[in-house]
Parts: sequence; C-alpha cells; structure tokens
Amino acid sequence: MSNVFEFVAESRGQSGKSAARNARRQGNVPEVIYGGHIEPQMLVLNHNELIKHLEHEAVYSHVLDVTVDGKTEQAILKGVQRNPAKFQILHLDFFRVNMSEAVKVHVPLHFINEATSIGGKKGGIVTHSMVYVEVLCLPSALPEYLEVDLAGLDIGETIHLSNVVLPAGIEIVVLAQGPEHDLPVASMMASKASKDEAVE
Repeated sequence: MSNVFEFVAESRGQSGKSAARNARRQGNVPEVIYGGHIEPQMLVLNHNELIKHLEHEAVYSHVLDVTVDGKTEQAILKGVQRNPAKFQILHLDFFRVNMSEAVKVHVPLHFINEATSIGGKKGGIVTHSMVYVEVLCLPSALPEYLEVDLAGLDIGETIHLSNVVLPAGIEIVVLAQGPEHDLPVASMMASKASKDEAVE
C-alpha cells in the first residue's frame, strides 16, 4: 500500500485551461504547488491514486510529501476542486511549508460524548454549527483533528470556539480578531419528544 501522506506527481510544462483539460482526458488531475519563497510549479497526478489518498481524513490536516521527478518537498493541501455533478477531482493546490514557520490550516472537529451528555440523556439533539476550524501553528504541531467534548452540554446551551480545548502551540485563527468572533460550534436543542414530556 502506498503511503497515504506521499503524493507522487509529474511536472506539467504547460498551464491554462486547455492543458488542464488535456491532463484530465489522460486520467490525471492538474495541480499546483506554491509558497516557500519558490516559484509555483504545475504538476499532474494520477486521478485513481489521488482518490485513494483523499479517502483518508488525515490527509487534509497533515504535512505531506509531494515528490516530483524524484525530488520531495513538504507541503499541506490547501484546496481541492471537485466536479459537483460526478465523482471527479478537478484540481489540487499544495502549499510548501517550512518546518520553522507557522501555517494556517483547516482541521476537522470531532465531537464526543453526545449521547451521554447532560442534554443527550434528556432527549436533546445536538446541532453542529461548524465541522472544521482554521488553526495557526508550526507544521510539527499540526493536529489531525480537534476534539470537542459535549459531556457537560445541557438543553439550551451552546459550546463556542473559546471552549474548545487546544493542544499546546495551537491557536484558532478567528479568535485573534476579538471576542465578537467567538463563534458557536455546537448547541443542544430540545427534541419534540423532550418538549412534549416537559409539557406533560
């Protein structure tokens, strides 16, 4: 099995829409790798191999190895363009990283203890306001995901970004913009059944 975190690509000499369409006709996905104070480089990667990589959630929040013509660079996946009408990846963006420079990356939120939470035991239903959050950290500290513990959440209560427990060296980007950006992450709402029980 190939390494989930290694993308083996080939150089793509031409840019533009016609070159991208030609790459897709050949079963490849056009890509670009940029950043790191180096000129952007156009690449192509086999579509079927790419699909296998993207099945793993961890790929979206890990430092990846992008190997081009035998040379490997470290990068993060910054963008995936998909065809909304069919199961096809249209384009990828990779961003080169320097292990000593902080990067901004979207990482998934994993919610735990929903069923056993205070509100959950009363029949409440959790609504999620977000499933990803942008963090700032060094590449070596990049978390695969952030865990949101719902154990103490009661009906009518909300967990905000400031309530999310962060590993050392991790900052949530939007919180740096002020307290008004302390957005809701999850809320516990009363279900119809629990409302009916309260009325009775």
